[in-house]
Order: sequence, then structure tokens, then C-alpha cells
Amino acid sequence: MASSTKYIFVTGGVTSSLGKGIVASSLANLLQARGFSVTIQKFDPYINIDPGTLNPYEHGECYVTDDGAETDLDLGHYERFLNRPTSQANNVTTGRIYQHVIDKERRGDYLGKTVQVIPHITDEIKRRMQMLGQSGEYEIVITEIGGTVGDIEALPYIESVRQLRWELGRNCVSIHLTLVPFLKATGELKTKPTQHSVKMLQESGVQPDILVCRSEHSLSDEIKRKLALFCNVTPDSVIESLDAKTIYEVPQLLLAQNMDEVVLNKLGLPTTGSPDMGRWSDFLNRLVNPTSTVEIGLIGKYVELKDSYKSISEALIHAGAENHSKVEIRWIHSEDLTPSNASKALAGLHGVLVAPGFGSRGFEGKIEAVRIAREDGIPFLGICFGMQASVIEYARHVLHLPEANSSEVDPTTKHPVIDLMEEQKKVTEKGGTMRLGACDCNLTEGSLSRGLYGRSSIAERHRHRFEFNNAYLADLEAAGMIAAGINPETGLVEIVEIPSHPWFVGVQFHPEYKSTVANPHPLFVAFVAAAMTHKTH
Repeated sequence: MASSTKYIFVTGGVTSSLGKGIVASSLANLLQARGFSVTIQKFDPYINIDPGTLNPYEHGECYVTDDGAETDLDLGHYERFLNRPTSQANNVTTGRIYQHVIDKERRGDYLGKTVQVIPHITDEIKRRMQMLGQSGEYEIVITEIGGTVGDIEALPYIESVRQLRWELGRNCVSIHLTLVPFLKATGELKTKPTQHSVKMLQESGVQPDILVCRSEHSLSDEIKRKLALFCNVTPDSVIESLDAKTIYEVPQLLLAQNMDEVVLNKLGLPTTGSPDMGRWSDFLNRLVNPTSTVEIGLIGKYVELKDSYKSISEALIHAGAENHSKVEIRWIHSEDLTPSNASKALAGLHGVLVAPGFGSRGFEGKIEAVRIAREDGIPFLGICFGMQASVIEYARHVLHLPEANSSEVDPTTKHPVIDLMEEQKKVTEKGGTMRLGACDCNLTEGSLSRGLYGRSSIAERHRHRFEFNNAYLADLEAAGMIAAGINPETGLVEIVEIPSHPWFVGVQFHPEYKSTVANPHPLFVAFVAAAMTHKTH
């Protein structure tokens, strides 16, 4: 283990969805702004190997890293706040832990010993928790533990944190995120849920060093002293986390309470100077003080759970701030769109984004959204399945192939303009078997995309099985839809454009995964700019 590496563990109590990922990302942002090399990792207690096979309604968006890991959506926050890529090592599940230990047992690596949760499972958890620190690349590793204290699934992780606190000594800090609810009936903030949550953590052998308290109302000094007294922390280690207008305000809110200094002091690290938050503050100022507003329709089949499109909505926020514009998203369920109502449903939009999603449900609604955007000259961005919908719509209504489809949606279609990749036809297992991670793409000279990226070759992240069918490429290009991006290894089309349209781009990859506060994605920036232009015409 690299002795210089410091470890921060973030646990949660009382209820889920308090924002451990945002707190971890915000703290990492502050420490990075002080010049430290920081990374964040997420340990999820579910038994799935990864979230790749989980329904978005179950888990929200599945985020994909450059190296092809299908991960928790919190890794998107980590990248957006730190502007650094994550990897397979940054997201670990119970399923992966147990699979590794069982594989070792089958090989005989344990020499006939009885394999148990302690020490074998906890040893593997601890090894993974320290893996990034041992790489020598990071001075501080923040580990977010999924779920809440008291969950049966989380017990091995809490036990591993307990052991590491003894092994790491002052090189380790524990942060506990909890809830201080406000009871309207009495007009009081109640500390008892936090006390019970900390007590449960203490019963597992872990004493938190810092409390971060989510609340709708500011905590008085009296409440902070009470929490400090009952939870065995110093008063300056009780940090309030109030509801913010935007998640991007949280680093500034934590900075105002000196949370970065409190953490550094406990880790024995220098606190001289202050974080360089100039660029972040500039972004935040443009975000909260826009000079215009545009409305973009997001067409998808999981719009009831907006976390299903988390990276897309955040990329639109980044692009809006870059354009000094507020982006208002009109969430439109693709199942609700028909040829008779699509025009009315999309009326007044300044841009149309057709989102990713697998399967036939709601697909014809996406086709209708593409048609309206194309025929009415509304700026259009299609992502993954959205790009495929744009190709199918063009084939049906411009090439006059009414039966054109994807073989995913209709395996018997006469015109599979989107078809299964050859190497996918023998795949039987679903998990981790799609085209995943960063792939190269050569941009066509003179194309819109070539100008937006400002270079001839790019690498973007993928998550799909079906592809553009090159058998139809010549006919589509003759009819006015061009291939603006080609994979140099496979020759497959990655980007389509309609040059005669004001702004029409479909991409097979997921550009939203690479948009960060520091580097808004050029496609989203240009898309929002085109929407602003459309609004004024």
C-alpha cells in the first residue's frame, strides 16, 4: 500500500437518495482545487455484477467508462465534477466481490480452508478499496458506500471500513451523511434520526469523524452542538447540507463551512492557501444568471424516472451555461407520440433530442419525433437508438422504404437499415457483452461534426448491439443523409447528418458521458446554440 495515500469513506444513514455521490464529488472538487490528486470510487451492495442488465426504472442511468465498464450513475457525477475519467476500478459491486472469491475457491487458492465473509470477503473488499491508492496516481481516494447503514447488504462493507480504520490510522477519515428532518407540525428540526443512524454505525465499530446533515432548514449552533455531543464529533465537524438550486452549488456551500480544511486537518495534510475555484465560479455564475432560455424536447421511454437520462440532462446544463442560456427540458414520453398528435406535442420546441433506449416500446413515437424535427427544420440530436431512429425515419419517408426498420424492433423487416453486428449474433449472455467503451471515429472532411470537434479523429463511448447497415449507405447518401463519422476499424457509420437541414446530427455513441463542467461537450454546446438560433427565427 502506498503509505502517502489518504482514504475517505462516505456512508449514509436514515434514508437513501440523500446525495452521498454529490457530497463525495463536491469534497473531491474542493480537494482537487487545492492541488491534490483525487479520485472517487463507488461500492454498491447489490449482487448484480454491474448495473448493465438493470432496468433504468430500477437503477436509473447505466454510465459507461472509457474502458467499457457499465457502472453506477454516480460515476458520471465524479467525472463531471473532477473532469477526470473513471474506470472499471471505480465501481465495485457485491456480485463482483463474491464472483472473484468464488472463482479463487474453485481454483483451490484457499488451500481447502472454509471460505467465509470474514476474512475472505472483507479482505477482497479491502483490496479493492485500496487498489486505486496503490497505483501511485492519487494522493486521496474517496470511497462511497452505497445503500444505508443498517442494510444487511451493506454490512460487509461497513466491517471492511472498520478494519481499514485500524490499519490505516490517521490516513483514513469517515464521513457520515444523514438526515435532519423538519416537522411542520411542531416547527422543529429533529436530530433523533441522525443520533440513531450514528449509533447504528458505532455498533458496527465505526465512529464517524464528520457528520454531513441534509436538511431543508439551516442548523442552529445549538443543534450542531447537540449533534456533536451525542455523536462524538467536534462541533466544526457537523456540516449542514441544505437543498440547493443546483448540485453545482454544493462545493461552494461546503467550502463556506470549511469542510475541506476539516478533512485535511484530520488527515494530517496541509491547509495553506485556499481552493482555486475561479473556473467553477465562472461556470456557476453563467448557470444561475442566464441571458436567454431555450426549450428542448427530450423524447424517451423512461421519462417518468429522469435519472434514466441523467448524463444527457447534465450535458444540456453544461452546454446551456456555455451559451449563457437556461435549457428547459420538456420531457416527452415516446409511447404517447403518434402521427396524429406528434406535431402538437412538439409545438414550440427550439430543439429535439431523441434519447437512447432498447426495445420496441415507444420506438414508433421516436420515429414521429424525428420526422417532425426533420420536416419542420427544428435542430435535432439523436443519440444511440435516437440516431438509429433518424436513419429509419429517413429511409421510410425519403427513400420511400415504408418497411425499413431495425432488426431489433422487427426481426423480419425487409429493409434492416439498422442490423445486429455480426459478432453479436452468437452472443447469449446479456451482461457486459455489448459494444462498450471508447471507440475511434474518423470525421468526414467538410461535415458539421468535423467543424464542431475541430479535429479529424475522435474517441467516444458506446453501449449498443445494433449498427447502421452499410448496405443502405450509398442510397441514403444519394438521398441527402451523409455519413459524417466512420469507425476506422470496422467501417461502420458512427455519425449521420443532413446537410440541407439547419442542424441535424445523429450519433451512435453517447457524447453525454464525456461532458463535464470544465469541458462541455461540443455537440451539446452546438446543439443548444442551434436551438437558440431557431428560437429567434
